[in-house]
Amino acid sequence: MTEPRDWREERIQAANDGRNPTVLAELSAAYAVIGDVQFLPGYSLALTKTPGVDRLSDLPRAERLRYLADVDLLADAVETVCRRLDRDFRRLNIEILGNTDAFLHCHIWPRYEWEPPEIVGRPVWLYDPGHWQAPATALGPAHDGLRAALTSEVVARRDSEEFQEASRHRHG
Repeated sequence: MTEPRDWREERIQAANDGRNPTVLAELSAAYAVIGDVQFLPGYSLALTKTPGVDRLSDLPRAERLRYLADVDLLADAVETVCRRLDRDFRRLNIEILGNTDAFLHCHIWPRYEWEPPEIVGRPVWLYDPGHWQAPATALGPAHDGLRAALTSEVVARRDSEEFQEASRHRHG
């Protein structure tokens, strides 16, 4: 018998199987997930629900639009929550990069006025590598309140009549 693979090695399949603990909510074409690191509180991602999709252009146009609508929904939810929880919320950075992980995902980075002045207006990837491994900012129980707020906001938007109506128009 083989050991089950770590969910981090197959994030999308793990989400499809219900084994990815970072999932906040299932959307139309994506999973809304909270980031493994939270040095910028609220960091989230939209993971494609389709295993084997490496880049946005791998999806047929209709699926691309569904995925991007889910990115928009998640970004709106993250902005709402972060603005409510931290008066120094500044803006969001929304990025589809694909340079490291070979699966379609979009980063939703909240940015704050309290960030170091040499980084606040620059890409998040310029943070010292130690930020990415710091135990103090690793996703954990300290983020349960943030996680609950994000989940609630994402689910409310997903289930809203306005979103359902827009979705029907895209598919109808």
